[in-house]
Amino acid sequence: QSQLVESGGGLVQPGGSLRLSCAVSGLTLDNYAFGWFRQAPGKEREVVSCTSRADGSKNYADSVKGRFTASVDNANNTVFLQMNSLQSEDTGLYYCASRPLFCSTYGARYNYWGQGTQVTVSS
Repeated sequence: QSQLVESGGGLVQPGGSLRLSCAVSGLTLDNYAFGWFRQAPGKEREVVSCTSRADGSKNYADSVKGRFTASVDNANNTVFLQMNSLQSEDTGLYYCASRPLFCSTYGARYNYWGQGTQVTVSS
């Protein structure tokens, strides 16, 4: 059974950093693209980043480019999202999701989702 479990969220001050982890089981990481999504209260879910080993792509939303970095650790079956220079606008529930092979900006195209981890950026 495939499962994604996020961790690493928390409360951080503006300008701070967090690293989110997504522990993956039941999937071969090289055969899947992994996206990070977030949803703020009262707002629609949005894609933050996506990484695909199949075509080597690594994409980011404009709002996080230069601040967030996604990576995949095959040895430990874990996907990471390093978040630096956090802003209040980054507050939300962050989800890890996967779909076969290639990235997509559409959440509906992802087959597996984690339960989410809360990120709150506040002074």
